[in-house]
Parts: sequence; structure tokens; C-alpha cells
Amino acid sequence: MGRSPLYGRDLICTRDWSLEELDLALDLASEMKRDRFSESHLNILRGRTFMMFFYNPSVRTRQSFEAAATELGAHAQFLEPRAMRLKTSQSAGETVEDAAKVMSRYACGIGIRILEDRIGAYGEGDALLREYAGHAAVPILNMADDRFHPFQGLADVMGMRGRWGTKDFRGKKLLQVWSHGALARSWCSVQESLLINSRLGMDVTLAYPKGYDLDPEVIGEAKANCQANGARFEIVHDAVGGYDGADVVYARNWMSPAAYDGGFDKEKEIQKALRHPDWICDTNKMRLTDRALFLHPMPVDRGHEVTDEVASGPQSLIYEVAENRLHVQKAVMALTMGE
Repeated sequence: MGRSPLYGRDLICTRDWSLEELDLALDLASEMKRDRFSESHLNILRGRTFMMFFYNPSVRTRQSFEAAATELGAHAQFLEPRAMRLKTSQSAGETVEDAAKVMSRYACGIGIRILEDRIGAYGEGDALLREYAGHAAVPILNMADDRFHPFQGLADVMGMRGRWGTKDFRGKKLLQVWSHGALARSWCSVQESLLINSRLGMDVTLAYPKGYDLDPEVIGEAKANCQANGARFEIVHDAVGGYDGADVVYARNWMSPAAYDGGFDKEKEIQKALRHPDWICDTNKMRLTDRALFLHPMPVDRGHEVTDEVASGPQSLIYEVAENRLHVQKAVMALTMGE
């Protein structure tokens, strides 16, 4: 096979790619899912190394990227900042430029994961990925930063396509709803969902208690996407009303904009969230929907974000989407790094 038109491209947010480019990746992911262990796939990155740079730990992200690399014939190398001599504000070491340029000579691509508790202010994680992208000679893939999570967004879309049997999401309603929980989660998965699904023509209802606003830039872009598609975008502060007529419910906890005031205080955010027990996704609320699918990027805080009956029910896509992470990652790696 020859190089794809996406060869050498970074993927830091789905909005960085056109809908046609995203569709190419999703189609290839579906093909790879149907014929998962094809010998032809095993040759795409045979003998190459994909470097995974984890500022934050993970379960599914590390497992799925390692499996994706293996099934493409590559080796995934696990890296942590504490095991590397990187320059910080308190210590000497390699700069981002030096690290990116050296790793580019070893690897066919670099994945980076950096979330809320490894930064000092919102946006620093995403900025770090873009700094690496500015210096690296190989693709930089976002394995989740504090603003965006492109592979989660793609996996969600792949899951909905599979269940609905169509690529046409126009007229479908997405309820993106805050849920209370004993975790202080970043905005990345939620914001990626808003961006990609608004581009695909869905009506979007964003529901959360007052004081849990998301990134104004992302909200503005999602509104503009809906307007361009003739779709509806609304924000409500009602724990129940947004469920009416929804085709998909994406219920997830996220931290407040005040999380970095005086330094990131996870426990303070958790205690604040637990004051809103009515913001849980349960069967009574799901009955108000149009037999909505349930989405969540996992790990699920059962009993806080969502009840077991919903999370493990017939309309839940959590396990399909978790599997789809492997396939969309495999497809993007093939398209951006494969010969």
C-alpha cells in the first residue's frame, strides 16, 4: 500500500481534521474491526516503534494503544516523565524541542497523555502537545489532554453508527449532561463530544448545574456548528428536562472552572460535586428519552454518575465504545504513520 493522504498528520483534536478525513479514519476502523487480525494489517507498521508518553496513568488508553500497535506489527514503548530528564520550572533537563526531535528519530509516532492534575492552569496540557507537534518530525497523537480527547470522540461516533446503522446523525438529539461523582474529571471527553457531534448535524442539549460552565471557545464553536447545520443548541440547568426526546445521553462528571483557583484541589472539587445527588442518570430519566443510547468514556462512577441499571442496560454502549478505542486508534496510526 502507498501512503495515505493523512500520512504525517497530527491528531490533537477532531476539529483539526475535515469531516472527510474523520470519515476516512472511521471507515478504516470499521474495516479493521470486521477483519481484526488480517495479515495485511500486521504489515502496516511492522518493525516500528510507537512511543506512549504518559504524564497521567491510564487503564484503557495504555491497553488499547499497545494492542493497536501490536496488531499493526509495531512495538509500543511506555514512557513516563519521571523516568526522563525533562526540563521543568524547578530543574534542568531536556527541552520539549530536544525531546521531540530526538524521539522523532527513534519512533514512527508519539502519543501524549496529560490531564488536569499534571498542569497548573487549564489549557497547559493541550499547549504542551502542540509544542511537541511544532518540533516533532513524526505524528503527535493526543491520548487525552485537559481540553480534548479525539480518540474518545471518534470511538463514540463509531459506536452510534454501529447501533443506528447509519452515518447520518441529522435530526438526532444529543444530551450532554453533567453528573455528580466522586471524581474531579477534566473537560476533554465532553468537549470533544460537543465538537464532533455538532459538526455531524446533531441537535445538542448541554445540561449542568450553574457553576459548571465549559470552555467558552468550545461552546461557541459547537453553537456555530449547529447553526451551520440548521440544528439546535441549548444550555439548560435542569437535571431532568434535557432528557426529553433525547436519542443519546452522554452523562459524565466534570470539574468546575474554579478548579484551578489557588492550585488544583481535587478533594474540594469532589465535595462540591457531591452536593448535587439529583444529577444522576437513572432509569426514570432515561424513560423520558426516545430509547436513547447511553454513552460514557469510562471509568464509570456507578451510583453517582449513573445507576447500574442504565450503565449495564441494553441501551448502553460503554463496552462497544471502549473496544472501538482500539480500532479508531489502529486506523489513525495506520493512516498517519503507515507506508
